[in-house]
Amino acid sequence: MNELLTGNEAIARGAYEYGVKVAAAYPGTPSTEVLENFARYPGIYAEWAPNEKVALEVGIGASMAGARTMVAMKHVGLNVAADPLFTLAYTGVNGGLVLVCADDPGMHSSQNEQDNRYYARFAGVPLLEPGDSREARDMVGLALELSEEFDLPVMLRITTRVAHSQSFVELKEPLPGRALRPYVKDEKKYLMVPAFARLRREVLEDRLTGLKEYTQKTPVNCIEWRDRSTGIITSGVIYQYVREVLPEASVLKLGMTNPLPETLIREFAGGVEKLIVVEELGAFIEEQVRAMGLAVSGSEIIPKTGELDPGIIAQKFIEAGILPAGDQATAGRTGREVPEVPGRPPVMCPGCPHRGLFHVLRSLKLTVTGDIGCYTLGGLPPLSAMDSAVCMGASIGAAHGISKANPEMGARTVAVIGDSTFLHSGLTGILNLVYNKGTGTVIILDNRTTAMTGHQHHPGTGSTLMGEPAPAINLEALMRALGVRRVKTVDPLNLAETTAAVQEETAAGEPSVIIAHRPCVLLTRMAGSAILVKPERCKGCKLCVRLGCPAISLRDGIASVDPITCTGCSLCVQVCKEGALVPEEDENV
Repeated sequence: MNELLTGNEAIARGAYEYGVKVAAAYPGTPSTEVLENFARYPGIYAEWAPNEKVALEVGIGASMAGARTMVAMKHVGLNVAADPLFTLAYTGVNGGLVLVCADDPGMHSSQNEQDNRYYARFAGVPLLEPGDSREARDMVGLALELSEEFDLPVMLRITTRVAHSQSFVELKEPLPGRALRPYVKDEKKYLMVPAFARLRREVLEDRLTGLKEYTQKTPVNCIEWRDRSTGIITSGVIYQYVREVLPEASVLKLGMTNPLPETLIREFAGGVEKLIVVEELGAFIEEQVRAMGLAVSGSEIIPKTGELDPGIIAQKFIEAGILPAGDQATAGRTGREVPEVPGRPPVMCPGCPHRGLFHVLRSLKLTVTGDIGCYTLGGLPPLSAMDSAVCMGASIGAAHGISKANPEMGARTVAVIGDSTFLHSGLTGILNLVYNKGTGTVIILDNRTTAMTGHQHHPGTGSTLMGEPAPAINLEALMRALGVRRVKTVDPLNLAETTAAVQEETAAGEPSVIIAHRPCVLLTRMAGSAILVKPERCKGCKLCVRLGCPAISLRDGIASVDPITCTGCSLCVQVCKEGALVPEEDENV
């Protein structure tokens, strides 16, 4: 049976069909849906780990125990998991282990667009790149087979376009019940003290030699001979774009890109007049082809920043003289005939509990070191209440560094971090703040979920990925256990309470934590009624508009509230000095 699946759904299906029994991940767009879909299949175990490092370590243990295992994360998550990955390449596996890593060219939902193909080469592990959902499913099976054959983890690298686009996949029955591989105690394989690690380093080189032979013959690397005036080397979803733009060109399609098939590349290069590598982000393939001594171009034609599409590739080929400028078929592919879609900047939802806190921080003119989550939108106009956002957990260390470098500035600085992000990588920041006698204030934005990636559970929500009840971390008790003496919990939609708490804690001169606690409005709709406008009282001061609430606008200089969108959070009522905004039940006041 054929079914239309996204790449993420196809990977989950492949894991189920090819016998994965244990999977772990930390949610992060564009990889989140891999685990969400896998968790729905029978006879498996899946979990959200507190962070990507822990997820991979769980995978290592499951693999040691003999289970086929999958670990998934977005590209920046691999930075967190790099420590165990590099050593896992030395130890190898028992049950096959596939590491799904989703890159985000164009930074649709990320703070950078790093090219994680380099991680595979750096660590010395096989790298597979599917170009559509069918290949994504099939390559999960191939990755598991390679993992067990070569005793290595295998990286399956997708991009946002593969993760979220759909294509037909022929569903298969899962493999018959597969027994766990027996575990054999072998400290020289798994116990990476220096003496054993040196031996395993040599073993890794031997495995890579075998992989170089394998990559020459695997069918996922194949030559498509057509017009030989131009030969294109490409991989992943970019193959689909190249075929659309240059349907008659000869193409070397690479499904396995580490190690590269040198013999196959030389054969292809010798059969075409001009050799071009078309790839997204880094010159990963091009640099290695050039190091083989072959004449190749690519990065001087194709941009190395942002996400590619057929229109961009066609336009660059026209500019390079590879395509004729007057080709009508090409003109249709460049996107010049498609009208532009109006921009829609992201905003916090109506009733978002973070809005009240950022209004307070802006009003108090504080420096705010931020973190990764939907609350990062608090740094954009009209709130404009955040100064930095670097990576998961960085807000606390950055605020501490400011206070040590410039105590006067530090006294006017707070760190903000979401509850899921805090449990991901904020604990060590708090420990550092307390241990090194910092004076900073940390505000945990506790909305009881991992909101930005679609409301996934975490250790503070009381539920697991598989829907089972779980202990929920008590953040206030946890802070005190970490040595923070000053801990307060406030409702961020109560502006007076929140303002008083921030003023008091920033003046305390010792480590303090404010827990801004209110569930995400998309999970628990507020009981408040919609807000009404008394136009005769409105002076058009725009204080309510500066909250950045999508439910509020100005019409003819007077505030207007959309009753359908409004959640009744009452923030606008609290900021209005003229009493022009009132809850529906108080309209006669």
